[in-house]
Amino acid sequence: MIPPANNTREAVVILHGVAINTRFTARLARLIAAAGYEVHNLDYPSRSVALADLGPHWLASKLGELGLERAPRLHFVTHSMGGLIVRGLLAAHRPANLGRVVTIAPPHQGSAISDRLRQLPIIWSIIGRNLGALGTGPDAYWRTLPQRADFELGVIAGSFAINPLGWFFLEGTSDGTVAETSTRLAGMADHITLHSNHTLILFRRRTALQAIAFLRTGRFSR
Repeated sequence: MIPPANNTREAVVILHGVAINTRFTARLARLIAAAGYEVHNLDYPSRSVALADLGPHWLASKLGELGLERAPRLHFVTHSMGGLIVRGLLAAHRPANLGRVVTIAPPHQGSAISDRLRQLPIIWSIIGRNLGALGTGPDAYWRTLPQRADFELGVIAGSFAINPLGWFFLEGTSDGTVAETSTRLAGMADHITLHSNHTLILFRRRTALQAIAFLRTGRFSR
């Protein structure tokens, strides 16, 4: 059971990407907690619950359960699909104590990899029901969201594509899953690119330090 917020420190909610879990974001959570934040590294049903429901319903309910509306400030640090979940939450139920949002390797404008892989039944069995919603087509979830950030958003992208699919299906710089251009969102406060791939970027100390820098100052460290 996740303990409720202590309501004396600024809180950070961490959300992993699709088809992984909190073990992948555990190091990131530890480093952010060591910087003095009250951290909640949340596991959520990324494969079985529709992306359109995860932000407005699942996450909104979890924030209430944890009492995070009483935190001095409420920040979010997300990986991949987690960024779309937070955008969905903010479009429907923006917390009054909203702080800053850091999205790591986010498909803010979808991923062409999802467009390609959605034709393969075995990939649906791995990724789950949200595979199609992560693409770039007319049914992509991000198209239903505001196309400009009206909150303090920092984006960390990756630039090392060790995934062969990225070499063939993504144009320009990418992390092997999301093109660098697709990580961008109009109105974002800052953007930085790290030399890492889509998943391993979570384990890099530099990723956590950049996230902490943005949470503290609204800018990344250069």
